[in-house]
Formats: sequence, structure tokens, C-alpha cells
Amino acid sequence: MTTVRELTASLDWTHQGTGLFLSALARMPDDALDGPSALPGWTGRHLLAHVAANAEALLNLAHWAATGIETPMYASPQQRDADIGSGARRSPGELRAWVEESASRLWTALGALTDAQWSQTVRTAQGRLVAATEIPWLRAREVMVHAVDLDPGLDFAALPRGFLLALVEDIVERRSSGDQPALVLAADAGAHTWSVLGRGEPIQVTGSLGGVAAFLAGRPRTDVRAAVGAVPELPPWL
Repeated sequence: MTTVRELTASLDWTHQGTGLFLSALARMPDDALDGPSALPGWTGRHLLAHVAANAEALLNLAHWAATGIETPMYASPQQRDADIGSGARRSPGELRAWVEESASRLWTALGALTDAQWSQTVRTAQGRLVAATEIPWLRAREVMVHAVDLDPGLDFAALPRGFLLALVEDIVERRSSGDQPALVLAADAGAHTWSVLGRGEPIQVTGSLGGVAAFLAGRPRTDVRAAVGAVPELPPWL
């Protein structure tokens, strides 16, 4: 089960990541939102709609934890995609307001949960049963990573070191249960190492902590190298 220390860290990262995302958004002129984001096939509008809808989905989990009434994040994956598509057609002003308002409501709901409610079991969009203490981590992951996706001036190195370590550990665990190449990862001259279970002889990949996190998350990376040959392309992790 997630510890109190980890919950505190996740709440801190949610707060920091929300500020980072909103600051990135404030720097973006409205017309730039029509252009592509770092996610293939998504404009800045799609990214904003996704982040806002994610806050509302996690509000459903907070409601589940607070009331004991099962409240899924999304009605279905298809409905999730449809909501992002329709949300992306809102005006820039409406999208900005939606992002801020939904983030504020989620933060208020999380702040109202009691110790007993934090221990309640909820289900993620991927079907995992987790304690409600996982909700802030799910949100921190969204706002931190998507702040980098939104703002070309940001990269993973700008994210808090503790968050990056937690992110790498999270992705390593998820990728170790999928069909992909086996990896041995080393960050910051071997200060941190991880192994990803998978196909074939493990491929050794090295880089900075931010670079390794970006690589695992399927984002552009500049300082990641394979010991032999090219750095492998990885399938989506979520």
C-alpha cells in the first residue's frame, strides 16, 4: 500500500505539476494551441481537453473514495476519446477556463479526503484496483508530463528529481509486463539502474535521469544511448 510519505510527495508533485502546466499554458498564445503538440496527432487543444477531462475523471475516483459509491473514471475508452475530441473544439478561452476550474475542483476534493477515505479501493482507467492514495500520483504524472508536451521550452530535466525517479519506476514496472525489448537502464553515470523484463538479450541504455524518463515515456530524448546499435523504439506504456 502507498505510504503516507509517498502520498505527501504525490500531493506535492500534483501541486507543482499543476503550476508548471498552468504556467506553460499562460505562455502559449491562443493561435499556438491550433498547432501540433509533442503527442502525435494531437494539437494543443486536444492536450488541454485531455488534461481537463483527466481532472474530472480523477474527481470521479475521489468521489468513489469519499462515498464508497463506485464511480468509474470514464464510461468507456470510446467515450473518453469522444470527450477529448469534442472538448478540443471549444474556444481557447473555454479550454483555459476548463483546465483551471477542473484542476481546482480536483485539488479541493483531494484535500477533503479523510485518512479512512484515502485507504478506500478504487479502479483506474486501465482496470487496476488501487488505494485512493494513488489518485494524486495519477494526476501528478499527467500534469508534469503534459506540461513538457505542451511547452517546447520545457524538457524532462526541468521536472523534480524525486518525481522523475518515481516516474521511471512506475514505467519500468508497467513495461516489464508488456511485449517489448528487455532493457537494462542506467541514469546519471550509473547512479540509478533499472531492468525492464522483455524479449531477447537486454539492451543497455544510458543517459541522464531526465533523458531515461523521456525515453521510457516515449518522448524525444537527446542524451540517451544504447551500448550497441540504435536505441530501441518502444510501444506506448499507457
